Formats: sequence, structure tokens, C-alpha cells
Amino acid sequence: MGTLLEIKGLTSHYGRIQALKGIDVTVGEGELVALVGANGAGKTSLLRCISGVQPISGGTISFDGKDITGLAGEKRVPLGISQSPEGRQVFGPMSVEDNLRLGAYIRKGPTIAEDMQRMYEMFPILYKKRELPAGTLSGGQQQMLAIARALMARPRVLLLDEPSMGLAPLLVEEIFQTIVTLKQAGTTIFLVEQNAYAALAIADRGYVLETGSVVLSDSGQALLSNEKVKEAYLGL
Repeated sequence: MGTLLEIKGLTSHYGRIQALKGIDVTVGEGELVALVGANGAGKTSLLRCISGVQPISGGTISFDGKDITGLAGEKRVPLGISQSPEGRQVFGPMSVEDNLRLGAYIRKGPTIAEDMQRMYEMFPILYKKRELPAGTLSGGQQQMLAIARALMARPRVLLLDEPSMGLAPLLVEEIFQTIVTLKQAGTTIFLVEQNAYAALAIADRGYVLETGSVVLSDSGQALLSNEKVKEAYLGL
């Protein structure tokens, strides 16, 4: 299994404030890697740096062996980096189906219809509501749409930013079950999540981020049973 995404010594600033302080993270092909940490730890900042929408002040990002540190954000999507953003950010007035089409905007040809079919099989509720404005969906359904839209780009790595945010526990379970299904189908996933227990329980490996620094990294299971993690994030 080769390394698909490699982040070395990454730093990023908002003005004078340093959001990320020398982050090292790797994601192997086919892996599900979780990044957990409290609010404000820098999780979303890291994803924004990977997507190319937040400036990097130091360090490197490599994707599939190529240095993409200076590459513009819109040039990263065709390489196979696709993000389901925090807070879902679906296009409310547009139909569910048009939101999905937007996910495939860089692609052409008949395979788009096939993928659309696949999304509807994976998320039957989206098929049922395909003609409705996305803004009329519940929070959980919008989250499914955001993930499906990101998958329409046929990503080589799927970046998931806080997929459980604001969802009822039952829906959280459903979303995480979907993430497991995607992993089993061979999708490489980098999952950023405040719900440390749910994320680490399904992750191959995990990183714990605190105020812009990685303080722990291990297998998901090892982190779940780590005393520090239990105390700080699992309330045990």
C-alpha cells in the first residue's frame, strides 16, 4: 500500500496567529485515517490547506508522490482530492440532482450518469428527493448529499470535515456506517471529526491535534484505549 497523501512540517497562519505548527500526517492508499481534536485545534485549517484554499507558510504537501504545495486549489480536484466541507454547504435553492451534477463538473461522458445511479443506490433518500431543492432536506440528508457530491468527482482521497456535526446520534451512526461502506469499497478517506470516539472506532490510524500540533498518533484502536485520549476526548 503506497502513501497517497503526505504532509510534512506544515505551518499556516491567520495574520500573525499560527493555526498549524509543523504538522506531519500521512494517508496510505485505501486507508481510513482520522484526525480528532477539540474545536479550534486546527482541524479545518489543515483540510483547507490540503484543498488549497488556505495559504501555507511552511512545509510540504505531496499527493501520489507529487509536490502540490504551491498548486492552486482548483487544480487539486482533477488530481483526485475532493472535500465534503464542514457545515455541509449544499446549494440550497438547487435540486438535489443538480447538486450532485456539480460534484462532477470536471468530468465528461456517460460515466457521470452511472455514478449518479450509484449515489442513489447508496443513499435511497436522495433518489426519492432528487427533484427537491437541497435546502429542504434535513441536516442528515444534507450531509449525505455533501458526501455524495464529493464522491461524484471520483476522488482518490475523500476529505470529510466534521460529518457528524449537529446531527442526532442515530443519524451520526448512519453517516459513520456509510463511511465504513465507502472504505470497504476501497475509497481512501481522511476524516476530520470532533466526535473522537466514533471516528477512532472506524479508523485504521488516527492523529490527535491540539492547538495546531499533532500530540499523538497511533492505530485507531490504540488511541481509543489510550488513557490521555480517554480523559481528554472520550470523557472516560
